[in-house]
Amino acid sequence: MTDLLDASAAPAPTSPDAGAAVKHGYDPRGVEERWYRFWEERGLFRADETVPVPPYSIVIPPPNVTGSLHMGHALNNTLQDILIRWQRMQGANTLWMPGTDHAGIATQNVVERQLQQEGLSRDQLGREAFIQRVWRWKETSGGTIIRQLKTLGASCDWARERFTMDPGLSEAVKEVFCQLYEAGLVYRGDYIINWCPRCRTALSDLEVEYQERDGKLWHIRYPLAAGNGEVVVATTRPETMLGDTAVAVHPEDGRYAALVGQTVVLPLMNREIPIIADAYVDPEFGSGLVKVTPAHDPKDFECGLRHTLPQIKVMADDARMNANAGSYQGLDRFACRDQVVKDLKQLGLLKKVEDHRHAVGHCYRCQTVVEPSLSRQWFVRMQPLAEPAIQAVEAERIRIIPAQWERTYFEWMRNIRDWCVSRQIWWGHRIPAWYCDACEEIIVSRTTPAGCPRCGTSALRQETDVLDTWFSSALWPFSTLGWPERTQALRVFYPTACLMTGFDILFFWVARMIMMGLRFMGDVPFREVYIHGLIRDEQGEKMSKTRGNVIDPLHVIHGATAEELLTAAKNGGAPPAALDGIHRQFPDGLPAFGADALRFTLAALASQGSDVKLSVKRIEGYRFFCNKIWNAYRFVAPHLRPEENGGVSPADLALTLPDRWILSRLTEVTRGVTDALRGYRFNDAASLLYQFLWHEYCDWYLEIVKARLAAPEDETAARTGRAMLVHVLEQSLRLLHPIMPFITEEIWQRLPHRGPSIMLAPWPKADEALHWPQAVETMAYLMEITREVRNIRSNYNILPGTRLPLVLRTSSPSQDDALKVCQGYLASIARLSDLVWGQEAARPVVAASAVVRGIEVHVPLEGVIDLTEEEKRLSRELAKVEQALDRVGRKLSNEEFLGKAPAAVVSREKATRAELQDARAKLKDSLQRIEAHLKR
Repeated sequence: MTDLLDASAAPAPTSPDAGAAVKHGYDPRGVEERWYRFWEERGLFRADETVPVPPYSIVIPPPNVTGSLHMGHALNNTLQDILIRWQRMQGANTLWMPGTDHAGIATQNVVERQLQQEGLSRDQLGREAFIQRVWRWKETSGGTIIRQLKTLGASCDWARERFTMDPGLSEAVKEVFCQLYEAGLVYRGDYIINWCPRCRTALSDLEVEYQERDGKLWHIRYPLAAGNGEVVVATTRPETMLGDTAVAVHPEDGRYAALVGQTVVLPLMNREIPIIADAYVDPEFGSGLVKVTPAHDPKDFECGLRHTLPQIKVMADDARMNANAGSYQGLDRFACRDQVVKDLKQLGLLKKVEDHRHAVGHCYRCQTVVEPSLSRQWFVRMQPLAEPAIQAVEAERIRIIPAQWERTYFEWMRNIRDWCVSRQIWWGHRIPAWYCDACEEIIVSRTTPAGCPRCGTSALRQETDVLDTWFSSALWPFSTLGWPERTQALRVFYPTACLMTGFDILFFWVARMIMMGLRFMGDVPFREVYIHGLIRDEQGEKMSKTRGNVIDPLHVIHGATAEELLTAAKNGGAPPAALDGIHRQFPDGLPAFGADALRFTLAALASQGSDVKLSVKRIEGYRFFCNKIWNAYRFVAPHLRPEENGGVSPADLALTLPDRWILSRLTEVTRGVTDALRGYRFNDAASLLYQFLWHEYCDWYLEIVKARLAAPEDETAARTGRAMLVHVLEQSLRLLHPIMPFITEEIWQRLPHRGPSIMLAPWPKADEALHWPQAVETMAYLMEITREVRNIRSNYNILPGTRLPLVLRTSSPSQDDALKVCQGYLASIARLSDLVWGQEAARPVVAASAVVRGIEVHVPLEGVIDLTEEEKRLSRELAKVEQALDRVGRKLSNEEFLGKAPAAVVSREKATRAELQDARAKLKDSLQRIEAHLKR
């Protein structure tokens, strides 16, 4: 175990409030800002590709440049920072690559709203002026989220900060697009795409959010052209019928077999269209006949290709009906729907209308209803890229954690569709393509072509579309390191170690990075993918501004007045009921909990495979944990001796039972936290540290050591106590640092230490030479017996200062040996006047009793308590034991349980039954003795 009792570092930075912090308690505000500035100024976050040290690198999921910190960011970046700080302390050459995404549609929308307030539009400005305006906005407002990440404590190498529109990254985007085009993996074609009429751009399938909506199912009569009847077609979008080019039935649907090959008259348009048979039709939906509109439905589009149907587009890009819609031209799509239904009804062609709940696609940015529309777009062929990416995960070159997400990954990748990568906006990477109107040649080039290679004309027209934002993001792990140049940073830090992300962008981003990394680097972009859950409120509901249940991480860190909380909720669209709830819950606003408390809360709740149920009360609870640690330091501080700061190994000290116990537990916790972080079990790491620091070091060890420090006659014992207090606290701070970086630095700098910062101090190693299992066992007896004595005091209102006799009836020589070792500590901590123990110890006639690990605990109570109340208490305890025995008994008599449960589980249940039977016997005995005494 590394000993760091030597203070050879420069003194810690001081601040005017340092003394006040000790006097009045821990205040995170001044501390966190001061230490972050200290780390940055000394360049402690920087990686170095020139040193021969094993690398550990992570790329940050680049937040949108328009964004501000929300709890999802806080969770994701806290977990990443934990890994980076942990690896840095282990001596790795750590690189956490930061940056932001240009967020094409989102950023363009922000700037367009600004222009609207000025009475302008982007068309009035023109493309180049508009793009310059966006760049100006980015320079003045685009760094907000970076500043907020620093507030959280993110230890990124900020000197390497990247932006997806930086010149180097833009060159990478252009190179990838050109190489894919040259390999036949990029093409331009007519296809049904998702179109947002508000953003005026195509969306990929992943950019469409489906929401369940109550709608209608209209059943429409289509007259047979032969004049001998009609067919009834059901649709949820009657306005698109204006572009119908067929009616389809399932080829095995006998009801309509005779109709296949005939024609119907399309209502309102008076156009004849055929009845066709196609297996995509669901015979159970509606009447079993469906309208086919190839220009406005993806399934219909595929069906139309199979049957060579015309593609009639009846809507313009603004979702208003075009000339192909006849008399409905100029109407908004929903106004057209109403008019079509009205006209059908008047013509007697509307048979019936049914309520129908269905999923409706919305733009992920502006929430406008998306319109499937036929459009000429640029696509990437995904199947050839997907195959190697599937194989990489199958071969475990990439490990997805938790493993349950692998099935989802494979399912999506094996059914992948070509990716529409063109967007009809101005802000983004302009597609490097030019058109020759003279000969219709398309030129894709890394540089602006001088002329058409086919006909020689110089009159070329550049493509106006830009690439999907996710195209540049897919290159993030290698473009940020200098690709296409083979830089030293690329050689050292690629592949990265781990990608931390939420499941919602597993396909948007993660899968595409894998495909691009394999294609252009010949290797996976990361070795492991850790997928964490979503942040929800304490009831498990999704956080939503309109629900008013959003917890703003900056409010938690810095504090907020009640007015600020209500204003933020109002601006987010919270309804009055939600505002009332916020006012009732936080009438005085929120205090400043600090980043450490928030980070620890997120880590403690980040259980693998589960969403995070977050509440302010949980954050407040871990703020108390910060205070507990701070108060532990305040206890230790007066006992620091400059002359004792030389290196002293715990193994060289005269260790007592509590010393060996706390060192043993420290060894176990060090091992456990290291294993937990290695396995991405952040909640386990947090739980181990919380239990150890609060309930063992603070609640027990400090209390035990007090007496030793107060005994001036034994300076050796006092010196050992002082050294142990510092040693355990200092190592615990290092274990805690990745989760709580600020308070650990603040205290560590006040303790004897080596090095400029705790973040560069070595990660503790579990030293098995300082592990004594017997000391752990003996202290367990001491603590549990003490708890029972304290419980008895509490139950019977016996004053804490009253010394009590205690009788311990043991059941084995090993228990006698343990009590012999700890008798002095037990008498002191439990405040005993007398202590008797042994296998033959006489049970008091009247006593408050309990059972601890097979030891009967008796506190004689005659003359001290009300015996009648004790009789009632024992009866209640006996009833609880009887109920527990009944539950275990039913399990062990269940043949199915015995047959399916692992042997270890069955064995544990049998051991529990034996313990409960023993406890029952002893409780019955105590109850009988009290009853006998009361009958006298």
